[in-house]
Amino acid sequence: MTRDHSLSALQESGGVEGLSALLRTNLETGIDGDEEDLLRRRTGFGSNTYPRKKSRSFWVFLWESWQDLTLVILMVAAVLSLFLGIKTEGLKEGWYDGGSIAFAVIIVIFVTAFSDYKQSLQFQSLNEEKRNIHLEVVRGGRRIEVSIFDLVVGDVVPLKIGDQVPADGVLISGQSLSIDESSMTGESKIVHKDHKAPFLMSGCKVADGYGTILVTAVGINTEWGLLMASITEDTGEETPLQVRLNGVATFIGTVGLSVASTVLIVLIIRFFTGHTKNPDGSVQFIAGKTSSKSVINGVVRIFTIAVTIVVVAVPEGLPLAVTLTLAYSMRKMMADKALVRRLSACETMGSATTICSDKTGTLTLNQMTVVEAYIGGSKMDSPGEISEIPSSMLSVLFEGIACNTTGSVFIPENGDVEVTGSPTEKAILAWGLEMGMNFKDCGRKSKILHVFPFNSEKKRGGLALLLDNGEVRIHWKGAAEIVLSSCTKWVDQRGELVPMDNDSISRFRKYIEDMAEKSLRCVAFGFRPYQYRDVPGEEERERWALPEDDLILSAIVGLKDPCRPGVKEAVCRCINAGVKVRLVTGDNVQTAKAIALECGILESGTTSEPTVIEGRTFRAYSEIQQENIAGEILVMGRSSPNDKLLLVQALRRRGEVVAVTGDGTNDAPALHEADVGLSMGIQGTEVAKESSDIIILDDNFASVVKVVRWGRSVYANIQKFIQFQLTVNTAALAINVVAAISSGDVPLNAVQLLWVNLIMDTLGALALATEPPTDHLMDRPPVGRSEPLVTKIVWRNLIVQALYQVIVLLALNFGGDSILHLQGETEEHANTVKNTFIFNTFVLCQVFNEFNSRKPDEINVFSGVTSSRLFMMIVGITVVMQIMIIQFLGKFTSTVRLSWKLWLASSAIAFVSWPLAALGKLLLFPERPFRRKRDLASETR
Repeated sequence: MTRDHSLSALQESGGVEGLSALLRTNLETGIDGDEEDLLRRRTGFGSNTYPRKKSRSFWVFLWESWQDLTLVILMVAAVLSLFLGIKTEGLKEGWYDGGSIAFAVIIVIFVTAFSDYKQSLQFQSLNEEKRNIHLEVVRGGRRIEVSIFDLVVGDVVPLKIGDQVPADGVLISGQSLSIDESSMTGESKIVHKDHKAPFLMSGCKVADGYGTILVTAVGINTEWGLLMASITEDTGEETPLQVRLNGVATFIGTVGLSVASTVLIVLIIRFFTGHTKNPDGSVQFIAGKTSSKSVINGVVRIFTIAVTIVVVAVPEGLPLAVTLTLAYSMRKMMADKALVRRLSACETMGSATTICSDKTGTLTLNQMTVVEAYIGGSKMDSPGEISEIPSSMLSVLFEGIACNTTGSVFIPENGDVEVTGSPTEKAILAWGLEMGMNFKDCGRKSKILHVFPFNSEKKRGGLALLLDNGEVRIHWKGAAEIVLSSCTKWVDQRGELVPMDNDSISRFRKYIEDMAEKSLRCVAFGFRPYQYRDVPGEEERERWALPEDDLILSAIVGLKDPCRPGVKEAVCRCINAGVKVRLVTGDNVQTAKAIALECGILESGTTSEPTVIEGRTFRAYSEIQQENIAGEILVMGRSSPNDKLLLVQALRRRGEVVAVTGDGTNDAPALHEADVGLSMGIQGTEVAKESSDIIILDDNFASVVKVVRWGRSVYANIQKFIQFQLTVNTAALAINVVAAISSGDVPLNAVQLLWVNLIMDTLGALALATEPPTDHLMDRPPVGRSEPLVTKIVWRNLIVQALYQVIVLLALNFGGDSILHLQGETEEHANTVKNTFIFNTFVLCQVFNEFNSRKPDEINVFSGVTSSRLFMMIVGITVVMQIMIIQFLGKFTSTVRLSWKLWLASSAIAFVSWPLAALGKLLLFPERPFRRKRDLASETR
């Protein structure tokens, strides 16, 4: 019935009422909702989940890791070396070189595969969290919040504008309910739903109005479920930073390949011209005398040297570092109440120069209470004063509160009254109940003819009621000054109608301004009688524009929504970090200004236009004028969704990187247009969440600031790793190339370089890419869109470190015998000791280089290092493994054991790199702290 949208089948079942009886559902109170009932329904009709395609296994990642061309070449070289070694030196000694290379390559492959697999699982769990939508259902007569996965057939689900239809269903009742079915049909046409077209499809969005549906199919039994089951979530999204780094890696790899090719040609020429010697001083190749086996062995050894140069030159760890950083940041941001929907938003947020923030629920708690009320033209100090107001006037006001609402009231037999709905609706309903309103009685005495749902453009909503005495009354509720402008009369305390003259208008406006200056949200109630004969017939009623003029003002209320604790400090942190915060709200300008002053967005005395502006004023400017003044705007009140979009567009044209917060359906265009859209997880509609890049799970502005901090951390960690890796690349390349060309041999052999490659590509990426953000990041200006990845600071640190390592290690290579007092040793043993010492010193230099890379712009690189447990653990693992390689695995790595004196010497050489780095930071491009004029001004005061 549901899949075919068969109206005849529905009618044969007795309509919605008959269908609900078959499903054992009460259309008003829903299902019972006990565990036994839910289990029976899931067993009979299925759960609201659908089978997912299995994620890629570890073995798939392992297979992909084998595909790296340089590693394949190394494996071929290892097999050849193994074969020739066993043939020339026997099985006992001949397998060391080839076996060591093969083992090192296997370790690199396994570590890379494990890292990629782990990040894939992380992204998958975050994607599951994105799909876990929470919604309200009616069970046992009350509205409760459940996960979309817990929905069952027979559930009664209320829907409002911006919601996603959670399952296939049939409309029970609705007012102006329109559905965007483009996600299912591919057509952008909005479809109106009523008793003639009652079927709703899962996955579609509510474009307008509100209604209630009876769930008839869930999970795989819906079209949406079938569609989603056939789609695999793509977790391989490449962010702009990853694309840039892939380009950098390709360029460096090309340079490395060119250098390796040059070295290969030079070494082959040296070998065949008799310039390459064995450790005992004999020439390796003599034409006509050297056996073919020795020639092949020598060529394979040269080939292996060239390939290992490529391995150490290709920065395979760069893309891995981005993946690690993004995965780590996404997991930590989740703990900080931010769910990342699009990976690219992580890094873009670090470049944000301005945040256009919503007011309600973001800067404020979104816990509304009515604190002031004007009824009958005078202020009511307490609900108890209601006895002085005529009952006829109160009944009209209660009618407007109880009927013109999307909220509801549940009165249990025992216990407190439960009020549900948006915070504004809950506050007004609670106020009405406090004054003695009977919610159910108001509903029973009238019938709703037509509803105009609350509209962000018009800032009000209304409805037409048919009363039990046959009269029709139209009620409006909305922004106080807008409803007031439509009123021609008001009701005094005696219940008599008084014309709305200039004095009355001035007095009511004064009430509104006074409340707005106290940062209260002002809501007014108006009504008017209407002739039933003028109401359009049922067919035309859906297109009826409710009369909104000639209203009678019944009440004005002020709702308090206090600022969130810590918001002022969060705003201050943003401003100090060079990120300008702008308040864009649909509320009264005076209310917006009061909140902005309270939050620190505005300073007293800076409240003139265009710093504080109304949406309609900004809208009236030309495009060029909007662009010119956009940078000065700090508060925009009474803004429509289109005004917010215009402001975002104007700011982006000025070159700003714009982040926008929003929670409503009408915020979707601005969220989509912004560089980073941040929707609210609690009050946000599904349409807003779908249009956003990041969901703020606690609706708190302080969490937005944490997102900025994490965004900057992503960029900073990548730069740290670039500095670390390029230093290793440059030093290793320079040492091996110079040594190979000058002497025909290299101090760092294939296995040693593979070990360095493992440190550089995987452990280094893990250590530096998972550094937590520091407060220092918020003392810098935002990173520009076009700022290079390798900055002056990175170049300074890279050159100082790489130059020091190259000079020291080449000095050891060419003068190591005398420096290490090895003249009395055999040449072969002396060379092995010297090369072992060079390898050990080079690795320890990289350990200290990791510390230097942690703080690229600070002198004390050890500050806060103990708080980063993962970093310390990785450094510890690196050092322990290095000791094992030198002291216990010498046969496999062509090294010998070093004495404690040589270990101390290696450590001392490596440690000297720290004061050298500190000296470079003091002399070359010393970074000056980023200070805002505002800080300096406050210090002066």
